[in-house]
Amino acid sequence: MRHIRLLLGWLILVYIMAACTGNDSRLQTDGSNRLVYGLTLQPSGIDPHINSSSELGIPLRQVYDTLVYRDPETTAFVPGLAAEWTVSDDGLTYTFKLRQGVTFHDGTPFNAQAVAANLDRIVSPETASQKAVFLLGTYASYKILDEYTIQINLTEPYSPLLDSLSQVYLGIASPAALAQYSTSRYQFHQVGTGPFRFVEYVPGDRIVLQRSPDYRWGPAFYQAGNVETVEFRFFTDAPTRAAGIESGAAQVMGELLPTDARALTANSAIQLIPVATPGQPLQFLMNTRRFPTDNRIVRQALLFGTNRNTIIDTVFQRFSPVAWGPLSANTLFYSREMIGLYAQDTAQAQALLASAGFQDSNNNGYLDVGGIELEVKIIVPPWGLIPEVAQLLQDQWRAIGVRAILEPVPTRSTLLEQVQTGEYNLVAFYSFGLDPVLLNQYFLSDSPDNWTGYASPDLDNLLLEAARAGDVNTRRSLYAQAQRVIMDEALILPIRDYVNLNAASAALKGLSFDAYGWFPLLNNASMTDS
Repeated sequence: MRHIRLLLGWLILVYIMAACTGNDSRLQTDGSNRLVYGLTLQPSGIDPHINSSSELGIPLRQVYDTLVYRDPETTAFVPGLAAEWTVSDDGLTYTFKLRQGVTFHDGTPFNAQAVAANLDRIVSPETASQKAVFLLGTYASYKILDEYTIQINLTEPYSPLLDSLSQVYLGIASPAALAQYSTSRYQFHQVGTGPFRFVEYVPGDRIVLQRSPDYRWGPAFYQAGNVETVEFRFFTDAPTRAAGIESGAAQVMGELLPTDARALTANSAIQLIPVATPGQPLQFLMNTRRFPTDNRIVRQALLFGTNRNTIIDTVFQRFSPVAWGPLSANTLFYSREMIGLYAQDTAQAQALLASAGFQDSNNNGYLDVGGIELEVKIIVPPWGLIPEVAQLLQDQWRAIGVRAILEPVPTRSTLLEQVQTGEYNLVAFYSFGLDPVLLNQYFLSDSPDNWTGYASPDLDNLLLEAARAGDVNTRRSLYAQAQRVIMDEALILPIRDYVNLNAASAALKGLSFDAYGWFPLLNNASMTDS
């Protein structure tokens, strides 16, 4: 039997290496200047102005520059394609003085007209932007003051604008390339000003980038590495990722399984690079419009009945910290008042349910009220080890008399279809970002993604005022209040702050990630002999 297992393991490894290298000679590493990077998701599209996945930003952060950047260490804004900027006293006008002497990879000069062309494309209804247009917030118009100066005008103050402009989804593309290719074809012919130029995209197979020899205008934290070519390959099956990095089929791999990451710590040829990713934690949003989670007491009981430490130990191998609120701890304006809220307390959970009139009237181990059993339906997508977490929740809630019904969904689109029916009590979801304005998408009363169904003018005012406020301390106070409301109402069950478990060959030096956690700065990376 042991020989059979060894043979099967060898065959799987051979299959992985063949799938990742095939007969394409371009995949062979040619010394120190070629890097194969393992991607873990095949996006439906990789146009930054149209599509919204985090995965697309991994290659495209290398292709595009943004008007401003966030320093990865301090998160402070630093110059990018804009050398300097000012904001009017009323917060409605942002004036950017642009770098001169910058050219796109196709030779097109960068100037204010190029920025204008990108803004026009992003806000055009024909583009059907899934994320970039929303990042612009209250954008109204632009005004070109001269060849290298542009104003962006807002209808009302929107403090997260600089944060938005630093994200790859608002990367500046060549206006000549945008004019040449349709919105459906541009993703295959992308042209930016970044440290790497776009060579090709073969969906489901590879994305190839090559260093731009003329790049001289990067942010201060960019340093020249020696990687000349980057080939991104897809490793969508999580168990293949550790084998891929160990075999040398890839020199960088993201989103390792925690158990595999733990095992790789003993391999001196591999460096493990965990990166905490700001934004929302892995969370389950609770539907306040459906029995029994329409009852705040029940929602609170579910929180007290959850042993998050056991989940962190069992599923995430202690690589991720416990999440306590609607923001991860490394997100701007995270409130430390969240720490310890609803720590596991079975007795408290049982007491709350009893106070709401639930009892085990038929002695089957599950509570009921008026003959209706205490049952919750959970929508469970397949990513982020959510199925494993949901299984543990099902087991833990059985101890407090709650029956959890797990409803797996295979894709994001099917998850959205299920949510639209309203026939659920909890749904697992999260998003990423440094600015907590992302809370507006899920907790404003009239947001289409308010899957909790909770409607509160007070919470709306807190979130809207926080987005308008220019003063940092005011924003911090408003977001602290908003986080408190969300948890007082038990609108979510937070599980863990997201940590992306990356692995890289020990021969790769200088690999780092931007302030948003997901996106590597491959300009800084170098391959060495050891």
